Amino acid sequence: MTPIPRPDIRAPRRFPLPRLLLWPWGRGLVLTLSDILALGLSWKIAADLNRFYAPIPPELVWWVWWGLPSLFWIFLAVTLLVLASYGFYSVPAQRQKYVQAGQLVSLVYLLALLGQYFYNPHLSPPRSLFLSAWLSSVVLVISFRLVSTLMLRQFAPPRANRVAVFILAPPERLGALHQGLGGDRQYQVVGTAPADTAQTAATLEAILASGAQEVLAQGLPPTDLASSLYWYLRQHGLGLRLLPTSRDILYCRGTPEIIAGLPTLRLQTPVFSGWEYRCKRAIDVGGALGGLVLLAPVFLGVALLIKLSSPGPAFFAQERMGLQGKVFRMWKFRTMVNNAAQWQTTLEQRNQSADGILFKIKDDPRIIPGLGKFLRKTSLDELPQLLNVLRGEMSLVGPRPLPLRDVERFASWHHIRHQVLPGITGLWQISGRSEITSFDAAARLDLYYIDNWSLNLDLEILLETARIVLFGRGAY
Repeated sequence: MTPIPRPDIRAPRRFPLPRLLLWPWGRGLVLTLSDILALGLSWKIAADLNRFYAPIPPELVWWVWWGLPSLFWIFLAVTLLVLASYGFYSVPAQRQKYVQAGQLVSLVYLLALLGQYFYNPHLSPPRSLFLSAWLSSVVLVISFRLVSTLMLRQFAPPRANRVAVFILAPPERLGALHQGLGGDRQYQVVGTAPADTAQTAATLEAILASGAQEVLAQGLPPTDLASSLYWYLRQHGLGLRLLPTSRDILYCRGTPEIIAGLPTLRLQTPVFSGWEYRCKRAIDVGGALGGLVLLAPVFLGVALLIKLSSPGPAFFAQERMGLQGKVFRMWKFRTMVNNAAQWQTTLEQRNQSADGILFKIKDDPRIIPGLGKFLRKTSLDELPQLLNVLRGEMSLVGPRPLPLRDVERFASWHHIRHQVLPGITGLWQISGRSEITSFDAAARLDLYYIDNWSLNLDLEILLETARIVLFGRGAY
């Protein structure tokens, strides 16, 4: 039955009490406790660093609870309210904005500084205490949220709270999208329909009858009122996801403006351009140095095992295509027999890549039995690339550098991925890794990463990489 439309499509619908009661409070509780623990630990660290020479003035300590002064508890309450108002306890764990969480914590500190001035300009916490608490709060809130999100993603029941999705797409794309979403633990496909029927009453009724929570759409036909599907779904509390083209992705960066009566999107260079990239490079250097130091025993153990398992060197270096087409030597632990490169030409006919650009064999006979498969499954063979990161040839996150044999088979648009620094891991690796057999699909993920890059996206990719490596999904 087609519902009776409201007189104004913007009018509010009935309060969704059943949906509110089904809100995953457990996830919100974990994230709330994570923030409380991070902020409490940061204040304890700051207090311990400053207690001998710059304690909090007694006039600002109205009470002490669990060893923390009253200022902390007021600050904590305000911070939790600010984060909650931005949806940080209701947004699904896979869509957390870690950098924004740090920015909001910084905002609360700045507001506290301003409020203290109006309260009493001559009375303030020590600057050393304020700065140490501020910096440690930002670092710990982001770090604890990363760990909490990792736990929530991995240990959530595989079929609990799966999002029911209805797919609208061209007929030739329905099968691939159904298969892709069906294999994801977060989503469940409850129906499909051709995109050119999106505006018909039969399809709209089918969407409602399916019990879908979201509609995933690609290739919607142009209509006089293109937003009619969005407003129809919104009236019934259903979300709409659009699979964008590269042009659509560019559009989302724009700011809507009316110029001479024409609706336009203005794309403007940010004032503080480049600061996120400098942070990215600092994370690369710090992460690579820390990894090399902490994992030194692992390096030694793996190298010895390789030498004992197979004749030849422990390390393997291969020429790869890097930034701006520059060729460099990428280092790995050797997981194949010593003459694997010469043997590859005889195995080309067994290549399982759909388009022949990549070279993938699931049961590659060149892999060292036992140890080689283990190193690949756990991705331990990639650890030596931390040296490439330190040398500035690679980043922790970026499009994966490919062998020259693969690059020779590229289409012209594939080379766009060489305009950014390659990485140890990337969006391609966390979106299917070895299950992606078409290089076009992998290249589109790389383009999406380039067009939508942010420091937050890098943190998301690093977090998901850690989950995949720890629990071994999608590698061979």
